[in-house]
Amino acid sequence: MTAARTILHVDMDAFYVSVELLRHPELRGQPVVVGGTGGRGVVAAASYEARAYGVHSALPSSRARRLCPHAVFLPGDHALYAEVSVRVMERFKTFTPLVEPLSLDEAFLDVTGARRTAGSGEDIAAAIRAGVLEGEGLVCSVGVAPSKFLAKLASQAAKPRAGRPGQPPRPGPGVFVVRPGAELAFLHPLPVSALWGVGPATLAKLQGIGVATVGDVARLPEAAMVARLGEAAGRHLHQLSLAIDHRPVVPDQVPKSVGHEETYPHDLHRREDLDRELVRLADATARRLRRASLAGRTITLKVRFGDFRTITRSSTRPAAVDSARAIGRVARALLEEIDVSGGVRLLGVSVTRFEPPGGHQLTLEPEDDDAWSEAEAAVDRIRDRYGSAAIGPAVLAGPDGLKVKRRGEQQWGPQDPS
Repeated sequence: MTAARTILHVDMDAFYVSVELLRHPELRGQPVVVGGTGGRGVVAAASYEARAYGVHSALPSSRARRLCPHAVFLPGDHALYAEVSVRVMERFKTFTPLVEPLSLDEAFLDVTGARRTAGSGEDIAAAIRAGVLEGEGLVCSVGVAPSKFLAKLASQAAKPRAGRPGQPPRPGPGVFVVRPGAELAFLHPLPVSALWGVGPATLAKLQGIGVATVGDVARLPEAAMVARLGEAAGRHLHQLSLAIDHRPVVPDQVPKSVGHEETYPHDLHRREDLDRELVRLADATARRLRRASLAGRTITLKVRFGDFRTITRSSTRPAAVDSARAIGRVARALLEEIDVSGGVRLLGVSVTRFEPPGGHQLTLEPEDDDAWSEAEAAVDRIRDRYGSAAIGPAVLAGPDGLKVKRRGEQQWGPQDPS
């Protein structure tokens, strides 16, 4: 009989806020909100003191201010969070090479092979928490289970909880273990919304047939789930309800897409302004592609109008590209087919359908990007040495220097100009 796997899900507690508190210790114990501070910003993270007032991630910053007027709002610093995240992930790798990051602040670890030398999953989880606290001054919660699905649920059970407004948060256990043989006892009392893939629409369908808990799903015949939700979703959710999840922890996954988008403080109406923004977005996207040794065939343009209506348009090239000139040219052609007279609130450019870079397919297109690719490689070398704003497209130059797009910039919307 095959021994059960030991999977950890490590989740940093209020990561962005916790990193900010390291450089603003005077704010400890106060409601703190990190994210876009402007009128169109969104919350990236909230301290547990702020969560007591109903503030949570992805909430519009304007709404968060109304819920908690006395909260301290800090602009997000993606570069700093990414720097700390790299160190934390490297610490995880001292226990196992099988580390699968999900975002900057969470990851799966398969420590099955480390049990002989490092102890049980619970022992390893405790050692990780102690190491992250000692090395970074940050707290994390760890779920331990035989599968990824259960480990993620377990880490939620390990976390602190917000108290009542004005009261300190309630501490969590820090480590929560779902032991082999106890999976269903842990899983079945949970609300059905705990299953991966149960969003509002699926939840309404399940509630329509009297399903409230995960156990209710498990007790239904699989055929009933398929009839209600369709083949893929019905089988998937029924298996999860029985704690069946064989997915491995996969390190070093290739991203499915690379891109940038930006929300603007005021709607953009002029084509020249939008063209300039496309240059910024294409330049930053191409830079990330080359750093990751990726090239893609499909370029997608995302446009959100002032009334929040959002559309996407895509074009697939015969050969994969990693050049800002090629990406920008396609994005601009896509934008020319769109009526922007009503104003653009958000613009985004992304690349998908990756292929190994370096291949070249002859086409009848008049533009030849080879020379530009060599020029952009030289730009990369200059930026690596002198910084991202040392050189870039002339159209992005202004009185304050080059306005290049940086990764994570405006990830949570525009900042308050004041």
